Amino acid sequence: MNLSINGQSQVPPGFRFHPTEEELLHYYLRKKVAQEKIDLDVIREVDLNKLEPWDIQEKCRIGSTPQNDWYFFSHKDKKYPTGTRTNRATAAGFWKATGRDKIIYSGFRRIGLRKTLVFYKGRAPHGQKSDWIMHEYRLDETPSIDPSVSHLKRSFLLTV
Repeated sequence: MNLSINGQSQVPPGFRFHPTEEELLHYYLRKKVAQEKIDLDVIREVDLNKLEPWDIQEKCRIGSTPQNDWYFFSHKDKKYPTGTRTNRATAAGFWKATGRDKIIYSGFRRIGLRKTLVFYKGRAPHGQKSDWIMHEYRLDETPSIDPSVSHLKRSFLLTV
């Protein structure tokens, strides 16, 4: 079921979308990577490097009620074509990782990781810290996932 009309989210009154970390990884991200159908099309796909945090919130709005959390999928962009470093820069600033990655479990089985990122305005290393915080969720490497879609292993929760 697709709940968007003309790019705008159309959900029933009172609809709330607050998935757990396990649900984000095990249901939404795993299905997206495996190119399986997701029952409700409530998480948009955006290009994180072409949008500022304040633009993402409008693109990822669900319904008409005020929100503090926005969910989206984004492709992994490499800083260098032959390297492994992730590009997290936008036109106005950059996302900087903070703290350690948190392991996400389903029961006793490890299913993925959460990385916390903070948005800094300007260029590294002299950027100004902002109030924008994002959580990046990644699946653990799984041999059953088609390697041709391995570039799409991130989903996000953006908060202000």
